[in-house]
Amino acid sequence: MSPAAFPDRQVALVDLLDRLLAGGIVLAGDITLAIADIDMVQISLRALITSLGRTTRSGAAEQDQ
Repeated sequence: MSPAAFPDRQVALVDLLDRLLAGGIVLAGDITLAIADIDMVQISLRALITSLGRTTRSGAAEQDQ
């Protein structure tokens, strides 16, 4: 692909966060603490990040049903 296919575009951090929060994002990950190749602690992380306005609209729609 040529560089002209993807023109340089700067996106402000605020605009990026606005787009992500409008649709919501899910973060998931696992952390394992090990000593001498023996797993001592394993933590699974799951987080849903969305805007408050989006959650209240979704919740109101579900309550109406």
